[in-house]
Amino acid sequence: MTKSRIIAGIELGSSKIATVVAQVQVNPTTLETSVNIAGVAASESKGIRKGQIVDIEEAVESTIASVEAAERMAGYHLESAFVALGGAHLHSQNSHGVVAVSDPDGEISADDVDRVVQAASAISLPQSREIIHVLPREFIVDGEAGVKDAIGMSGVRLEVETHIITASTAAIKNFKKALNEVGVEIEDLVFSGLAGAYSSLSSTEKELGCALVDIGGGTTSIAAYVDGALTHSSVIPVGARNVTNDLAIGLRVSLESAERIKIALSQEAQKSKLKTEEEADQFDLADLGVSEAKKVSKKTLVEGIVRPRLNEIFTMVRIELEKASIINRIPSGVVITGGGAETVGTVDSAKRMLSLPVRLGKPKGVGGLIDDIINPSFSVPVGLILFGAGQEPAEKFGSFGGRFKFPSMGIAGKLVDMVKNLLP
Repeated sequence: MTKSRIIAGIELGSSKIATVVAQVQVNPTTLETSVNIAGVAASESKGIRKGQIVDIEEAVESTIASVEAAERMAGYHLESAFVALGGAHLHSQNSHGVVAVSDPDGEISADDVDRVVQAASAISLPQSREIIHVLPREFIVDGEAGVKDAIGMSGVRLEVETHIITASTAAIKNFKKALNEVGVEIEDLVFSGLAGAYSSLSSTEKELGCALVDIGGGTTSIAAYVDGALTHSSVIPVGARNVTNDLAIGLRVSLESAERIKIALSQEAQKSKLKTEEEADQFDLADLGVSEAKKVSKKTLVEGIVRPRLNEIFTMVRIELEKASIINRIPSGVVITGGGAETVGTVDSAKRMLSLPVRLGKPKGVGGLIDDIINPSFSVPVGLILFGAGQEPAEKFGSFGGRFKFPSMGIAGKLVDMVKNLLP
């Protein structure tokens, strides 16, 4: 009998609050997991700036609108959800842990792995910060490095290399308070870059080495993978809203008008191929309902306003990757996702500033009502669903707080999981 459960993912972004509800089914025979989207909704974000809540009441109102719309579509009342956490307050570092195996004559157990990960988590932190992720990168058994799954191996000394992501305690408390007022319990807080990687990156890209760049409204998240493991993560406090602000200042129009112009520029980039060069360059603001109606040159807008800001964003991304000595270890290149990825000229700017292969990342690995979500702006909420469903058996991740997940546990582990799935 197939076992199913409902999982929800909520992204409280600077531009929109997105909620995705999905049904996760596990086949007890093949142990295959399928995820079907049942409800999706997005509402305008209020009370959130650069990934942090600045007005709880407004944030709660916006979240309630998004959650209730998704609930109506799915026909299910949400009690808990996985929530994306972003903002420049997020920091990361790599840590090393070592323990003696409890039974030197036997095999390394899941308890040994938990102990070594806990040992790597023992880092010095100020009281104002909390650990939200402890992600094992590789295990070292008796000096033998590169071990992905240490459980079941024989050894005396067990070491681990981990990637630790920390966040501001105040920011976490604000998120928890907002979600409590909405009436939704937080199952887990997930770094937005990690969630985006779950839905947009392939296992091959992670293994070869690549970086995910999630361009949101107020921030840009970076998640770099080397040898299949998250090695560097950071958040830059600049996003697609800065492009909108530049257009508003440059054209002397309102922010709402500037946002419509930015979206129209992206849409026109495809249509212009069918027009003559002179027609393609003309851009009539009256057609967009802009009160400050006038004709402008698209080339001037793109090359004079949009491109410089995009170049600045990707220059900052390059500096981050160089600082972490990652830039030469990601031959698969960069995958751009998030709502800002659809800005005209994004891929070209990224290629120019990073000198790496670049592609747009769209969510994958889900079925059901996917028409509205197969675009870069829904990569994070869909990634939250996949994170919760444990869609990537080759990927090992842990969430500090005792909930380490190691899906690949050999035949014995699979038998245990099969029995659990058969239980009511």
